[in-house]
Amino acid sequence: MWALRAAVRPRLRLSPVCRGRPTPKAPAPSCPARGLAAFGRGGPGNLEGPWGRGRGLRADGGRSCPGEDEEEPEDADDDAEEELLQREPLLPAGTQRVFLVHPDVKWGPGKPQMTRAEWQVAEATALVHTLDGWSVVQTMVVSTKTPDKKLVFGKGNLEHLTERIRRSPDITCVFLNVERMAAPTKKELEAAWGLEVFDRFTVVLHIFRCNARTEEARLQVALAEIPLLRSNLQRDVAHLHRGGSGSRYIMGSGESFMQLQQRLLKEKEAKIRKALDGLRKKRHLLRRQRTRREFPVVSVVGYTNCGKTTLIKALTGDAALQPRDQLFATLDVTAHAGTLPSRLTVLYVDTIGFLSQLPHGLIESFSATLEDVAHSDLILHVRDVSHPEAELQKASVVSTLRGLRLPAPLLDSMLEVHNKVDLVPGYHATEPNVVPVSALLGHGLQELKAELDAAVLKATGRQVLTLRVRLAGAQLSWLHEEATVQQVDVIPQDGAADVRVVISHSAYGKFRKLFPG
Repeated sequence: MWALRAAVRPRLRLSPVCRGRPTPKAPAPSCPARGLAAFGRGGPGNLEGPWGRGRGLRADGGRSCPGEDEEEPEDADDDAEEELLQREPLLPAGTQRVFLVHPDVKWGPGKPQMTRAEWQVAEATALVHTLDGWSVVQTMVVSTKTPDKKLVFGKGNLEHLTERIRRSPDITCVFLNVERMAAPTKKELEAAWGLEVFDRFTVVLHIFRCNARTEEARLQVALAEIPLLRSNLQRDVAHLHRGGSGSRYIMGSGESFMQLQQRLLKEKEAKIRKALDGLRKKRHLLRRQRTRREFPVVSVVGYTNCGKTTLIKALTGDAALQPRDQLFATLDVTAHAGTLPSRLTVLYVDTIGFLSQLPHGLIESFSATLEDVAHSDLILHVRDVSHPEAELQKASVVSTLRGLRLPAPLLDSMLEVHNKVDLVPGYHATEPNVVPVSALLGHGLQELKAELDAAVLKATGRQVLTLRVRLAGAQLSWLHEEATVQQVDVIPQDGAADVRVVISHSAYGKFRKLFPG
């Protein structure tokens, strides 16, 4: 994952809901069901669909039998990885017209701070619009004193909301803007409203799945899905028992169907964690190699859609970067080389965007991705100052960074950039030590590079020195290889040159040891 460019997997399986994927017009013929897959697509935990060996989702959304138009696996590891990543869509495909319901907690410990209901509705609407073919056609803010109760709302408000939904034949599903619904809550609300109901966890997880490109990001999404699979398993098995379907034990094995599914889920989780550990070791190796080359690393962090990728493209001139105006457009951590005014080469690390009320299960799964921030030399915090909730977004990012237990000097030296100032007429920074820029229009970039130059030199202990070297020896070529040469003034009569360099303490020590005198 720590390659300078993240390679896109050639056999990536994504749901048709993902942006840019057309909805299949007709499903392909399915394979004969094998083993426990006889319970079908909606069966408990859907063992065969998500990770069984028999079937997988084709790129066109249909089902494929073994050997049917499938590429031969490159090796056993790739085949095992693809097996882990096969799963059913989290959300329905095709056009969806969404009724967005926001529970507004007006008092008590659950009341959100530093925000307003309309801003939370706007962010939830942006999440829905990230999904291809999805649109919010109605919104409703409903007061509640009991957001943690089974039905979320009080009796009167729930009845009013139910009547409003049932009188809206144009909607196809409901997005309840809560972090996570318990299985009983989802069941009761779907029964009352007659529509599928989704929470933030499911929607954000699906967006993550659509935007994940590297092996590690895709495996992390699969790991984050485990709690959802467990929740669905309990709900579906309970439904089977009530309907009198199936046998309690599987072919005399002594395991109930629930126990078997739980064991398989546990095995899948262990395999994913093992695969992630292997990728993490590779990333650590690449980090050590980068450290030996002594490339300074600048981690670019910020709230989702604040313009991190656009800023990195402006700083590096990397034409391969294609910023998108949507939430979580960047999910994979990638590194991009750029040059500072001192001619020092740095690596800008583009990280996953932050989000207020990001489901805790997703934070846990992606903490390994963010661990690279702890190994950087400088943090560049990009803020969208045109957003009405800019201060809340800053608090969310800072809170998450503190939760990563980063070194205190790294947090204290964090450089803050106010982006999108072109969208704020007459903008003037009211905070000290910030750099206002417009990454899209290029305003303020030279000032930012100068600030970055000074901050990186200070953070890495580099110094600017002028060294007298002999032209006949290997000193000059060594400095070009191990340091950053800014200027060379040749002194012909002495057969020497004065070389101004940016050099680290360790490299300077090596230079004196190799070329004494």
